[in-house]
Amino acid sequence: MLAFAANSLLCRVALGGEAIDAVSFTSLRLASGAVVLALLHVARGGWRDWRLDVPSALALYAYAILFSLAYLDLTAGTGALLLFAAVQITMLGVAIARGERPATLAWVGLALALVGLVWLLMPSLAMPSPRAAALMAGAGVAWGVYSPRGARGGDPVATTTWNFAAAAVLAVAFGAALPGEPHASTRGVAAAVLSGTCASALGYVVWYRVLPSLSRLMAASAQLSVPLIAALGGALLLGEALSLRLVTSGCLILGGIGLVARARLR
Repeated sequence: MLAFAANSLLCRVALGGEAIDAVSFTSLRLASGAVVLALLHVARGGWRDWRLDVPSALALYAYAILFSLAYLDLTAGTGALLLFAAVQITMLGVAIARGERPATLAWVGLALALVGLVWLLMPSLAMPSPRAAALMAGAGVAWGVYSPRGARGGDPVATTTWNFAAAAVLAVAFGAALPGEPHASTRGVAAAVLSGTCASALGYVVWYRVLPSLSRLMAASAQLSVPLIAALGGALLLGEALSLRLVTSGCLILGGIGLVARARLR
């Protein structure tokens, strides 16, 4: 979750300040992540271990490009709410379709965490344009599809390496066909590379490592902590205000996730 929150902050620095265009950011993010993962994979002696999953690679690329394009026209709060609402609905829908029946305590915890998320993001909520809302919702659905596929187990480094490599190829291939004039500053390129190598590639390896041991409801609810961690990071690193709203919403989000975890243990 710390890696995901760092990725949110890096996207804010790059795209919020128009330091780089969305298509170039996505291409650099995926390509740099693929390079780092390939080096790690080869160093482990696993270069012959092919684990390409085409649907996962497509979902990863869809998430990355739709998120970047939507971020340009949404406030941070509105974008986060749309994204994580779509992630929750998708992952819970998959869980229920596959036979999971969460306990009542788990539903209570999830509801509490969602209330905390809305309370946290409320000051920056604004009515989005239909196009931007659809793009961000699509990004949430794509991530909701991509995440549970890692629960199938296997080597998370191999899985993530080939997914990133295929998604990077798609990003370069389709980048020229997407709207927008390419532009990039040094700050934008640096943010994209850091997002791809550290916050995305290595973060996703860790996520795939722990995901098989989590229920889908727990995996979905845990991600609600990402906007909270990003807000704390903004307060500590970007000089943003540390308010009573942040503290109370944090208690609600973490308390709700704790109830989901407690229900899982019981």
